[in-house]
Amino acid sequence: MGTEALSRPARPPAVQGKRTYRADLRIGVEAIRHNVAVLSGHARRSGARTMAVVKSGGYGHGAVTVARAALESGADCLGVASPDEAMQLRAAGITSPLLCWLYAHGEDFTPAVDADVQLSASSVAELRAIAAAAGHTGRTAAVHLKIDTGLGRNGCPEQLWPALVEAAAKAQSDGLVNIVGVWSHLANAETPGHASIDAQVEAFRRAHDLAVTTGLNPLRHIANSAALLTRPDLHFDLVRPGIAIYGLDPVPEHGDHGLRPAMTFRSSVALTKHVAGGEGVSYGYAWVAERPSNLALVPVGYADGVPRALSGQMSVWLRGQRRPMVGRICMDQLVVLCGDDTVAEGDEVVLFGPGDQGEPTATEWAEQLDTIHYEIVTGMHRSRVTRTNVGN
Repeated sequence: MGTEALSRPARPPAVQGKRTYRADLRIGVEAIRHNVAVLSGHARRSGARTMAVVKSGGYGHGAVTVARAALESGADCLGVASPDEAMQLRAAGITSPLLCWLYAHGEDFTPAVDADVQLSASSVAELRAIAAAAGHTGRTAAVHLKIDTGLGRNGCPEQLWPALVEAAAKAQSDGLVNIVGVWSHLANAETPGHASIDAQVEAFRRAHDLAVTTGLNPLRHIANSAALLTRPDLHFDLVRPGIAIYGLDPVPEHGDHGLRPAMTFRSSVALTKHVAGGEGVSYGYAWVAERPSNLALVPVGYADGVPRALSGQMSVWLRGQRRPMVGRICMDQLVVLCGDDTVAEGDEVVLFGPGDQGEPTATEWAEQLDTIHYEIVTGMHRSRVTRTNVGN
C-alpha cells in the first residue's frame, strides 16, 4: 500500500459567510435581563428583595452567565441547590449573597462556610454539621431554617420545628451561626386558588412566629415564580423566581406577564437527499414516503436532548417555515421532510425557540410529551451541546 492511500484527504473548502452548528443553545442574555427586571419590579412594589435561582446550570442556560445577568438587572442574591453549584459560582468570581439548600448525607460544609455561602438547615443534625464547619473555619455561618409546610419533600416537619428552632437559637448565641431566614416551598403555586396554598402559608406563619418568640429575627421567603406573579401578599421579605427568569411562564393562564424565553435550540442541515415514493426512513420504517420528496438530515438526536418520544410528532423551523420531522429520532440525528422544496446543507434549523417567528417552543415540546417546560430546558444540559451567549 502506497503512502497516498494512508494520507489524509484534503478538506473541502469551508462555506464562506455561513456559520453552522451541530447542536447549539443560543442564550439570549438580554431576555434574561429583561425577565429579571420584570420580576424584581414586582418584588420591589411589595418591599421584597429578589433571589434569582440558578440551580441546574441556570436551568440549562449557564449558571454563571445567568447569575451575572440577574445581578446586573435587579436580583439581590442567588440560589442554588447544592454546595458544588455554589462553589462553581464563587470560583467564577461571583461574591453576591448565595444560598444553597440540598445536600448529600454527611456533606462537608467547611468549604461553603469558608466561601461565605449561606446554608439551609432542615434538621438539627444538619444545623449541627453546619455549626461544626463554622467552628473549624472560625467564621459564623449564615443559615436559613427550612420548614416543611406541606410539600412533603425537604424541610423540617412541623412537629420537629420547635427542636430545630431551639438548637438554632443556641448555636446563634454561641456565635457559630447567624439565622438569617425562615423559608418554605409551595406545592401548588402553579394552580392559583388551590386550597393548599393558604394552608401552607398559615403553617409558615406559625413557624416564623415560633422562631421570633425564641429570640431569632429571620427574614421570610416562600414565593417561587408562580407565587411571585399571582400572590403579592406572599412576597414577604424575599422572593425566589426560578423558571420565570428564563422566560417560561409558570401560570400562562393568569395573563401575559411580559416574559421572554431566553433559549433557542438550533442545528443546521448536514445532508440533503431525495427519496422516491415507497422508500422508508430511519429505524423500523416508521415513516414511508408517499411520493418523491426532498429530505434534510439534522445531526442532533436524543443524546443531544431531543426526546425520542417526539418521533413523528415534532416539527422544526427551516427556510422560513415549519417542516415536519419524519421517522424515528436516533441517538445522533433526525430527518426533516421538505417535500418539493429545496434546502441547502448548512441551512439553520431551529428545533425550539421563543416562538416569535412561528418556530416550535419548549412549552410546545412539553405539551406534546405531557411534561413541563422545566424538564425540556434543563434536559439540554448535555456535553455535546454548545452554548452561544447573545447580548452578553
